[in-house]
Amino acid sequence: MSLLARPAIASLAARAMQRLTALADRRIASSLLGRYPEYPGNTRELTVPTAVGPARAVVYLPGTGTGTASVSTPAPAVHVNFHGGGYVLPPIQLDDPLCRFLAAEAGVAVVNVDYVVAPQHPFPAPPRQAYEIVRWVAGHGAEHGWDGDRLTVGGQSAGGGLAAAVARQALEAKDGEAPSIALQVLHYPPLDLATDARDKRAAIAKPMLRPWMADVFDSAYVPDPRRRTDPLVSPAHPSDTADLTGIAPAFVVTAEYDLLRAEGVRYADRLREAGALLDHYDVPGADHGYDQKDAETARDVYALIAAHVRRATTPGPGNTPRENQS
Repeated sequence: MSLLARPAIASLAARAMQRLTALADRRIASSLLGRYPEYPGNTRELTVPTAVGPARAVVYLPGTGTGTASVSTPAPAVHVNFHGGGYVLPPIQLDDPLCRFLAAEAGVAVVNVDYVVAPQHPFPAPPRQAYEIVRWVAGHGAEHGWDGDRLTVGGQSAGGGLAAAVARQALEAKDGEAPSIALQVLHYPPLDLATDARDKRAAIAKPMLRPWMADVFDSAYVPDPRRRTDPLVSPAHPSDTADLTGIAPAFVVTAEYDLLRAEGVRYADRLREAGALLDHYDVPGADHGYDQKDAETARDVYALIAAHVRRATTPGPGNTPRENQS
């Protein structure tokens, strides 16, 4: 075991990363705010109450509306977005281009969530809070200007892992209050924290994600290695054999050079077996987090995501996109 994989050291390292990346994230975000100027964004903030604590969220509204529906302008569908960051970093602002794009091109209200992160809030706090947030969004649309009955969830990297966990909790809910999720968008997600990163293989010699990062992120998020096979953490691990029939339909996006690609493909295959895979797209020549640097490739993938979200939230027959393996 490396030193960084020890929970106490991983916790210290994670807190240091949070401090060190705060300024860098602000610089990156300032450049991303200027991306896709044709989608200027119409935003407001709100706070979602949860058992873990209040969660801040930024709402991106489609078009130029105020979020108040009328007879002539019905409330839009809603997409809940969870940012990446290894379950440790909280860069909510880095998803601004995606959220503006989806609001405009999919015609949905996008709720971009600032959820709790480790080591301050280790597993299971983030997926439990994420599920509570989605339930709240589904039930409070009338007062906030969206249609909670037409709901999708998604996220990039760790946010994709949380979206998968939300869909799983909705599938297994026994309280009769599970939100109806029309689509889960899993964008280069980590779906197997039980397998050591050193046993994972990428298509290139030096992928963006390195084993030391996994040591910090995984040990800070799930300090007890025995809990990393939990289905809310590692649904792509072979130990999870539950029947996923009835889980929310999924659009899975993997990146060709990503260290996490294989687990994304495995989970896509598992969803296909359950009849829940709408589409799996493998971004050629791309690594983890490619969309922060490559605006044009990101535009193409965002357009695919927007098309799936729009179809999933548009009432009527024939709105399910055909699976297309790339």
